[in-house]
Amino acid sequence: MTDDLLALKSDTDAALAAATDLRAWDAIRVAVLGRNGTLTGLLRDLGKTAPDQRRERGAALNQLKDALNTAIEARKAQLETAALDTRLTSERIDVSLPVRPRPQGSIHPIARTMEEIVAIFGAMGCTVSDGPDVESDWYNFGALNIPAHHPARADHDTFYLPAMGDKPPPVLRTHTSPVQIRTMLLQPPPIRTIVIGRTYRADHDATHSPMFHQCEGLIIDRGLTLGHLKGCLTDFLRTFFDIASLPVRFRSSYFPFTEPSMEVDIGWNRKTGELGKGGDWLEILGSGMVHPRVLANCGIDPREWQGFAWGMGVERVSMLKHGMPDLRPFYESDIRWLRHYGADPLVPTMLHEGV
Repeated sequence: MTDDLLALKSDTDAALAAATDLRAWDAIRVAVLGRNGTLTGLLRDLGKTAPDQRRERGAALNQLKDALNTAIEARKAQLETAALDTRLTSERIDVSLPVRPRPQGSIHPIARTMEEIVAIFGAMGCTVSDGPDVESDWYNFGALNIPAHHPARADHDTFYLPAMGDKPPPVLRTHTSPVQIRTMLLQPPPIRTIVIGRTYRADHDATHSPMFHQCEGLIIDRGLTLGHLKGCLTDFLRTFFDIASLPVRFRSSYFPFTEPSMEVDIGWNRKTGELGKGGDWLEILGSGMVHPRVLANCGIDPREWQGFAWGMGVERVSMLKHGMPDLRPFYESDIRWLRHYGADPLVPTMLHEGV
């Protein structure tokens, strides 16, 4: 091998040894073996060599080409291995570090309480009905036997919308009872349904909100009595609060749409707030047998069919179950409050376990 070829081999080896990454390696490869590379130029000039020296020169050039190809590929493998080692080192996970925190999202207490209520009454055979938030005067008041002079119709209690023509002004529904009317008009008895959703009243303090959630139930069938109503609500309350011996008391009251009407109280301790203990009573929901006039307004013969209904505030039962003293944080979006009272979405409820 002549001196120029030995020099090219030596220079290429030195350049390859100095290359620190694949980009520098590729530049050397192109400079030596590329179309305009040094070795390629020598091979191209082989035809200019004297005939008696051409065979020896060609053999030396091919020998150098093989040696350079071997050296270049070997250096490439070294650089690729080094690059992989560097990447593995930078991406290595320190298994001694704490595990990644779980997602911080949680289910709002109102949503979880509504799920539990639906699960319990669903196990009793009730479906879920829905209706509009904006109702006519007839659905919200008239069909429910609420007279024109009733305090619930006053402006300071009810949100009225602008009237359309000569008709009474529509209202933001003050309870979910209008959906019961719609259900009775659309579905022939027997009926087993609950209504759960937003309602609106002009009131705001620690235990009242201008927008809140109600759950009402309606059962219509032949031969229903107060005994059926008491059994249904007692089973619900004891299941919802998970207190098998929870004291439940039914107390005579008045609602325009039920007759007789009853407030439902549960036992609790006024000093500690503990449910099921102590000798005090706490009102929790209203109920009663559906007024015959309400049944007649919906085209149901009260001489053949009887019904009972009940209603409760979702926020109220949620506050009692979780020991919340104030209603207002439900709607203040305080992340600390939500983290404390929010439910883990991965923890099953009665809705998933079955009641």
